[in-house]
Amino acid sequence: MLAVLDRFVAPDVPAGGASEGLPSRNWPQPKSIPERPGRGLAEHPMLYAGEGYNTVFLVNHAKVVWTYSPEGRGEIDDVWMLSNGHVLFAQQYHVLEVTPEKVVVWHYDAPSGTEVHTCQPLGLDKVMIVRNGLPPKLMILNKRNGETEEEHDLPAESFVDTKTVHTQFRRGRVTAAGTYLLPFLKMNKVVEYDREFNPIWTCPISTPWAAIRLHNGNTLIADEHDKLVREVNARCEAVWELKQSDLPADIVLHNVQTADRLANGNTVIFSSTGGTKPNDRPNIIQAVEVTPDKKVVWVLQDWKDLGPATTAQFLDQPGIPEKAGDLQH
Repeated sequence: MLAVLDRFVAPDVPAGGASEGLPSRNWPQPKSIPERPGRGLAEHPMLYAGEGYNTVFLVNHAKVVWTYSPEGRGEIDDVWMLSNGHVLFAQQYHVLEVTPEKVVVWHYDAPSGTEVHTCQPLGLDKVMIVRNGLPPKLMILNKRNGETEEEHDLPAESFVDTKTVHTQFRRGRVTAAGTYLLPFLKMNKVVEYDREFNPIWTCPISTPWAAIRLHNGNTLIADEHDKLVREVNARCEAVWELKQSDLPADIVLHNVQTADRLANGNTVIFSSTGGTKPNDRPNIIQAVEVTPDKKVVWVLQDWKDLGPATTAQFLDQPGIPEKAGDLQH
């Protein structure tokens, strides 16, 4: 993805796009950035976003080189940079694809009473979304012709609160094998479905916000309630786990939503702002990278340049983003 980053600093990239909004910063501007392990913004080029601040950030060469702030309300929970340089993201009530020049080239608007917190490109022409609703649905949308190529109802009968669909699903993924991996946030389990949408694997866990199939065949799950990231094998047995007690006392996880596995075997865990007051935000970390033996090699805590952390796509990783399973993201 490094090959396309020059497009984001070209002379014809506007400071603000025609469909951009104005995000409202509600935390104090810190006077300095704390000394933390790693190289701060220089550690990884990345596409970054988080709940609570309606902006997608592109970081390269140790600085923010591009931002996009969509109009309208809704939390940004899933972001992708495609191999053609377009940026695809889910904004709760919308899914948008924008060019480096900040032109919206495709969008999906969730019907009233529904929400979309996950999107995944499947080639350059299709997008998988999970739409919370009654019933919730997994859908594959064709961006070229506007058709819905697949639509599968998801179980919802066990949801306690039928007045809101917000807590149903977050980060779902299509795997390299073409199966569907879905974390049921409030039903306390991750379920994998085959191509005919028959359930073939279930793994109980407290509040799975995100689940990704790793290259080694295991599954990496982010548990929001227990503030941990767990790698499980095909029998749902934990083979690796990181929780608060594994970290130094001054590195505190707040609201664990997503985690990425890097090609070198390290894991990056994102710590969002759940349960914190805006004035306290500059004092909390946004992400931590650990080695397989849980050594901390990078801590992101930069509230001068970035906002809250829910997710990032690391652009120094090998793989084609729109090829399912290529990235462990």
